[in-house]
Amino acid sequence: MSTEKPKLIPNYAKFIMGGVSGMGATMFVQPLDLVKNRMQLSGEGGSAKVYKNSFDAVRTIIRTEGVTGIYTGLSAGLLRQATYTTARMGFYQSLLDHFNQQYNNQLGFFAKASIGIFAGGVAAYIGTPAEVALIRMTADGKLPPAERRGYKNVFNALYRIAKEEKVTTLWKGATPTVARAMVVNGA
Repeated sequence: MSTEKPKLIPNYAKFIMGGVSGMGATMFVQPLDLVKNRMQLSGEGGSAKVYKNSFDAVRTIIRTEGVTGIYTGLSAGLLRQATYTTARMGFYQSLLDHFNQQYNNQLGFFAKASIGIFAGGVAAYIGTPAEVALIRMTADGKLPPAERRGYKNVFNALYRIAKEEKVTTLWKGATPTVARAMVVNGA
């Protein structure tokens, strides 16, 4: 029987693994996120519904925007995971380790939930600009051609939103985003 202690994974590696795993998942779910956003906006403002169902949405997007159209907003989705998920996982684990060390691994449920609430809130605030860009980018194809923003990628979207509107627009909707993340991460 070995008496060696298992090697601990450093916190920076946990930050990276959390972000990379979130980014990997985004590669698969981005088309679903796009379809969800487009369907939620379909029929907005009294206009006619564009899609009958999810499959019709996918067919229509591919027909009108090409196969790569189902990945519209991918760069924003990846940045969201790189910011939000990395920060959420990293802050949680760092704070958990700190307080476990301070209290001899005797943290109760409410302490751990509080750490999750804090980590989720801070991470959501950090990730909100990427989320704003993601929503804008996925909604763009639903707009009439003359009104489309045509963002090239997430960085172009962030730059243009800040320049054409104002920097604070990047945090539009931050309050409910932060509140939701606090509830989800606390649970």
